[in-house]
Amino acid sequence: MADTPTLLIVEARFYEDIADELVRGAVAEINQAGATYERLSVPGAFEIPAAIRYAVTAMDHYSGRRRFDGYVALGCVIRGETTHYDYVCAESARGLQDLALTHTLAIGYGILTVENREQAWARASVKHKNKGGGAARACLDMIELKRHFRLYPR
Repeated sequence: MADTPTLLIVEARFYEDIADELVRGAVAEINQAGATYERLSVPGAFEIPAAIRYAVTAMDHYSGRRRFDGYVALGCVIRGETTHYDYVCAESARGLQDLALTHTLAIGYGILTVENREQAWARASVKHKNKGGGAARACLDMIELKRHFRLYPR
């Protein structure tokens, strides 16, 4: 990339071991691309869109702070015995999509929505599906697309 992008990784810590693996994959991809990043932890996937919105709003109000070029949303939601799973999955996805469309944000979606821990690990593992790395790559690709359309915020 011509100009080194800075990404904000927002990680839901509800399943800490899975979150650590998702972050490991994302950081490796970001480092490989020569980009930089900051990390921010939130309790669960439901809180990720709000945290990204806070970051965007903070950049608007504090001119001394550089805007992030993209955001990587990482977390895991495992189906339980109630409908809570359905709400968290749908609302976190909707919240991120709304942010991307309303604020023209480059967001890599790495929130796993699975039936059990085995599925989560298969997707999070950097040796298997590496969804954390995939989310970081998607974010970087969207930053490039914004540049193509001259929407880059600098």
